[in-house]
Amino acid sequence: MKNLKLDPNKIQDELIDLEQKLQSSYETLKGISHIDVAQSQAVEIFAQDKLKLLYFSGNKAVETRCKTPLLITYALVNRWYMIDLEPKKSLLKTLNSLGLDVYVIDWGYPDPADRFNDLDDYINEYINNCVDQVCLHAQVKKTNLLGICQGGTLSLCYTAIYGDKISNLITMVTPVDFQTETNLLSLLARSVDVDLAVSTYGNIPGEMLNDSYNSLMPMRLGIQKNLGMPNHLHDAESALSFLRMEKWIYDSPDQAGEAFREFIKWFFQENRLIKNQLSIGEYPVRLANITQPVLNIFGSYDHLVPPDASIALRQYIGSKDYQEEEVKAGHIGVFVSGKSQAIVPKKINDWLLERD
Repeated sequence: MKNLKLDPNKIQDELIDLEQKLQSSYETLKGISHIDVAQSQAVEIFAQDKLKLLYFSGNKAVETRCKTPLLITYALVNRWYMIDLEPKKSLLKTLNSLGLDVYVIDWGYPDPADRFNDLDDYINEYINNCVDQVCLHAQVKKTNLLGICQGGTLSLCYTAIYGDKISNLITMVTPVDFQTETNLLSLLARSVDVDLAVSTYGNIPGEMLNDSYNSLMPMRLGIQKNLGMPNHLHDAESALSFLRMEKWIYDSPDQAGEAFREFIKWFFQENRLIKNQLSIGEYPVRLANITQPVLNIFGSYDHLVPPDASIALRQYIGSKDYQEEEVKAGHIGVFVSGKSQAIVPKKINDWLLERD
């Protein structure tokens, strides 16, 4: 510290620059009245409790298009529209443009009436009903399934039980081995007294989970982001892009208490999925029963689902047609970064076409 030299003139210039950026940010924000997300046109084809099943029609003018539709299930802890955040950063819109018919499960917002919903309800009831509705609507016997993050784990469980209904399975940033050494979220989850949390809160508040995620990278997700915020608010287009992401981050539904308890205990704390010790309802979940083609997409710099937690999948499934796609991005960047937009949708579509 004794060698630290501060230049008063440089400090003054930086403070003046910051003041100008803050004033510019203020003027930009005054002109924004609405933060628009999920702009793709959807048709609701099914609803059950809080859940809605949305249909997004693919471009029928595409000459070579996948005949089997794709059902996407997101995590319970965030909203599905990360895949349709804005026109230039929309995995969903690009898949549609390639001709793919896409169905998305919107989990909605659990309330106290959902306190005792468990993983049996989510997998054997909700996901299973959505798969049946997709097949009925698309007039097919099987559908393709894409699971994202926790939704990928639920999709693995579903496919292991109902393999006769799934043609091809895609997992994105999906945890499989929940106790790898690099998994910071796992270290946090394994220290939680989940029984006490559920007994105290009932449903687990989404705000509390957000604080937990941010605590894993406090400098980058806290101080650095806030200090850099004025750099994103210099014009309306850049500001809207930043605010759409912030809206998604903090649009976190509460978690049904019983399902949360089971997921933390069975997956993070006991790692039952890879130990062949997991049952959902009356059905045993065995990854070896997954014999469908599987595409596993993961992010190189993912701090929530590190690569070793995801690529562990290759050791446990029974499929002879298994591929991995590494994206040089973090957990969210896999969906919204410029590199991923150029790679991921085309990879998904081409991979499905080869197996259609």
